[in-house]
Amino acid sequence: MTRHAFVFPGQGSQSVGMGLELSKSFAAARAVFEEVDEALKVKLSSLIFEGDPAELTATENTQPALFAVSMAAVRVLETEGGFALKDKATLVAGHSLGEYAALTAAGVMSITDGARLLRLRGQVMQRAVPAGQGGMAALLGVEPDSAAAICAEAAQGDVLEIANDNGGGQIVISGHLPAVERGMELAKAQGIRRVVQLPVSAPFHSSLMTAAAEEMKQALAEASFQTANIPVIANVTAEEVTSPDEIRSLLVQQITGRVRWRETVQAMPGKGITHHHELGAGKVLTGLARRIASDLSADYAGTPADIETMLKNL
Repeated sequence: MTRHAFVFPGQGSQSVGMGLELSKSFAAARAVFEEVDEALKVKLSSLIFEGDPAELTATENTQPALFAVSMAAVRVLETEGGFALKDKATLVAGHSLGEYAALTAAGVMSITDGARLLRLRGQVMQRAVPAGQGGMAALLGVEPDSAAAICAEAAQGDVLEIANDNGGGQIVISGHLPAVERGMELAKAQGIRRVVQLPVSAPFHSSLMTAAAEEMKQALAEASFQTANIPVIANVTAEEVTSPDEIRSLLVQQITGRVRWRETVQAMPGKGITHHHELGAGKVLTGLARRIASDLSADYAGTPADIETMLKNL
C-alpha cells in the first residue's frame, strides 16, 4: 500500500526567484503570495521574486518567505490534483520553520496566522542574542554522540549544543561564537570530514534562544489553532501530534530545542510511509531522506514541472 509523507524545508533553502514560476503559472499560488503580503502589510513577494539576496536572508524575511513558497506549492498541488492534502497524506513534517508550513497544511492554522507568527519568530530570534555573539556550524561526517562530545569539550563555560540532527552524518552545532569556533577547530583536529561555519546571524535552536521562546509563548497562546487533520511529526520529539495545546507547547520548545530530523525520517518506513514529498524551495530534505532511509521514494516540488512530476507519483 502506498502511503505518503509531505515535508517542508527550513532556513537555508531560500533563493531569490523561488516560487516565481508557480506564481506566474497558477492563480492558486498567486493567491497565497497575495495573502502573505496582506498579512504582513509588506510586499514580501517582490523580495522573494526579485529582491536583494542579503535582505531575503534576514531571518524575519526568510522565515515567512519560505513558508509562502511552501504553501503556494501545497495549494497548486491540491488545485491541479483535484484533492485535499489531508486525503493523500499519512503525515506531515517540517524542518524548523518548515514545521509551521506542515501545521498549516494540516489545517492547524491559517496562512495569514502562519506568516505573522513566522515574521515575529524571526524578529524575536534575532533580538535574543546580539549580532556577532552567537553562531552555528555544520559538521559533516559525524554521529550525534561524537558531536555531543565535541560540544562538551569546546564549550569551556559557554553555550555549545547540537541544534540539528539532520541525518546522513550531518550535525549542526549552535551557541556562543567563541565556543562554535573552538568546536570547529576540535572537529577538524578529530578528522571530521567537513566543517562549515553557517552564514546565520544568531545561534538558533540553542538555550541562548530562551528569551525568544518566552516571547513566542505569548503569541502562540493567543493564536487560533485547530486540531490537525493530518498527524504532524514535531521537531523536538520526532513523534506525532494533533492537539492544539500540545502543538503550542512544542513550538515554544522548538525555539531552543534540537531539530530531530534524522529520527523524523527514520520513523517514516515504520509508519508504513513509502513516498516522501518535499514541497517548497529547493530539495535539501529530499537529499537527506535518500541518505537516511534509502527505501523511501523521495521527490520534491517547487516549480510547475516538479508539480506535474509529483502528481504522477500520487
